[in-house]
Order: sequence, then C-alpha cells, then structure tokens
Amino acid sequence: MKKNLWIFLLGAAAILALDQITKSAITSRFALHETYPIISGFFNLVYVMNPGAAFGFLAGASETFRYIFFTGITILAAGLIVYYLAKSNPRNLMLVTSLTLIFGGAVGNLIDRLRFGAVVDFLDFYIGGAHWPAFNVADSAITIGAVLMIWEMILNRGKKESASS
Repeated sequence: MKKNLWIFLLGAAAILALDQITKSAITSRFALHETYPIISGFFNLVYVMNPGAAFGFLAGASETFRYIFFTGITILAAGLIVYYLAKSNPRNLMLVTSLTLIFGGAVGNLIDRLRFGAVVDFLDFYIGGAHWPAFNVADSAITIGAVLMIWEMILNRGKKESASS
C-alpha cells in the first residue's frame, strides 16, 4: 500500500479515536450543560449538544432536515476525499495531511449526528463574557485541515506563478 494511503488511514483512525474517546469521557462524567473550570477566566470543559454546524449554523432548522442535510453532506465530502486520494495518489504530504484531518473530523462528528442527532461539544474558551462557541476534537481537526489546505493552495499558487515568470 502506498505511503500516503497509510498516513491517511492511520491519521484518520487516530483522530476519530481521540475524538470519540474525549466525547465519551465528557458524556459519561458530565451532566448536560455542566461546566468545569480549567483555567479561570479563559477555559472550561462543558457538555453541550450542538444540533447545527459551526457557530450553530442551521440549529433552528427542523431536526429531520438537519439530519438529512448534515449526514448527506458529510458522507458526500468523505466519499470525495477517499475517491480523490485513491484516484490521484497525491505526493504532497501537506495536502494528504489536510485531507486526513478533515476526513477524521467529519467522520467523528457524523458518528455523533447518527447516535445523538447532534454533535457533542466540550471545549469552551472565553475571555470575560466573550465566549468562542464550544467545540470538540473533530471540529479542531477539520479547522486545522482546512487551514493547511488553504495554506498549501497559496504556496502552490506562488510556486506556479514563479515558474511561469
């Protein structure tokens, strides 16, 4: 099996495992909406269920619509990532890493949606009354993966422009 495929499979499995283990620890030890301060004035562990996507996107939509929409989008995105990696065999480690992070995080949140109809969030950062929306390991992986992908696109664009000059 190709090196990048191993990186993808092992990386996605590690992200998925870490995501599900941390969510299980929270759901088994916390009551819903319970908060545990870690760094006073900056960081808490909380247990909240997010029925929407990032920043509560579509949280107010009907439960049936959210379930179908988020499940469908996630399965489509995951399928496209696997198809791309299988067909193109990218040699770019940053691209493979970004796709691994996005895939692992997406599957982690998909598992929550299928199990609970919402995503378990538990990392709560804030300063005073200003809170960043609670998130989880899967959200972090997706965000880091997206940033790496954008970074890679910018770097490759610069290389292409330099080569054509």
